[in-house]
Amino acid sequence: MFEAEDRGTTSIYGSEDATLIETADALHAQVSRVQRELLRTLAELDRREAWQDTGARDLGHWLCMRYGISSWKARRWIEAAHALERLPRLSRAFVSGALGIDKVVELCRFATPEAEARLIYWAQEMSCATIRRRGDVATRASDEELAGAETSRTLTWWHVDQGRRLGLEAELPAAQGEVVVRALERMAERIPAMPGEADRAYADARRADALVALCSARIAADPDPDRATVLVHAPLGALMDGSAGCESGGGSGVPSETVARLLCNARIQTQVEDTAGNVVGLGRMTREPAAWMIRHIRYRDRGCRFPGCGTRAFTEAHHVRWWRNGGRTSLDNLLLICSFHHRLVHELGWSVRRETDGSVRWSHPDGTRYRAGPDPSTSSLTRSGCRSGTRGRTAPRGSPAAPRAT
Repeated sequence: MFEAEDRGTTSIYGSEDATLIETADALHAQVSRVQRELLRTLAELDRREAWQDTGARDLGHWLCMRYGISSWKARRWIEAAHALERLPRLSRAFVSGALGIDKVVELCRFATPEAEARLIYWAQEMSCATIRRRGDVATRASDEELAGAETSRTLTWWHVDQGRRLGLEAELPAAQGEVVVRALERMAERIPAMPGEADRAYADARRADALVALCSARIAADPDPDRATVLVHAPLGALMDGSAGCESGGGSGVPSETVARLLCNARIQTQVEDTAGNVVGLGRMTREPAAWMIRHIRYRDRGCRFPGCGTRAFTEAHHVRWWRNGGRTSLDNLLLICSFHHRLVHELGWSVRRETDGSVRWSHPDGTRYRAGPDPSTSSLTRSGCRSGTRGRTAPRGSPAAPRAT
């Protein structure tokens, strides 16, 4: 039992009630100390990028998948973890239990070393909702746009590098340009970054991905979603073994791994040519999978089937047994996964298979199985909160989590 820090409680409550309250206070302080240590560890994980090679886009995504917390909370925790390193008074108030994690996280959004002592005193008297509202005001970006009656606007595009690249140039009135910029920035924040492309050095690439995503979403709403054309030049059967040469409609080369990913949900048309390159036959264009099948898969899987992900944004139907390897476009061979994890499978060596019971097994590029979440059997804390006699061994970076205890 924890010793009471304020014996005056017994004058208000009965002795048993006072003991329970004192115990709750002591446990709250203990939890706060552990939570502060967790945030300190998260900051170090973020600096070391230790979440890479785990199937996560970033540390926030890793936290969501591993510990089952919301994306909003994960990102607030990460921001607070870094902010507390420059806020020593707030950190001490957190460790002592004077302020709980919810208030600390909100204060970290706007506290400064010069003002933290005053803010701690203020926050002890305020509700968490009040602190959050002040944080919202302090971090709100200005929505003012330049007014004007400019009418001059242009948008042009051209092919470069022998058709392998497309150049774009636009000039818009400031107010209209702000709409474009905001749409691209917001989309860039939502779309998953590929491994190794999460830092600021890839900001331009992320905006380019955002533009493609916006346009792709608009075309997908049309009755005839003809997004782009990929031409595959190969003898009969070469597409199946991955040896086909591929190019886009503009004549640029396309990696065969990218084509394999596109075939999961692309429209396919066979064009037969003679040795001189003349078209002698044209097959029907079909969409794979059908719209009714996509609806069923979305209802069945609910979101991305990568362990712990579950996002419904940017999801695609993936052939568990690849189409080029003879996989059928059927419900039992299709799996809903987000575009980020779709690329992991086709272009970064990850693999996925469906078991006979309907469960899904994911594996790292080296073949080892991936599981979301920590292994309870290796935790250094027991359910009672005491340290166990053996310390869990840390798995090497990039290795899957150990199987869960059952």
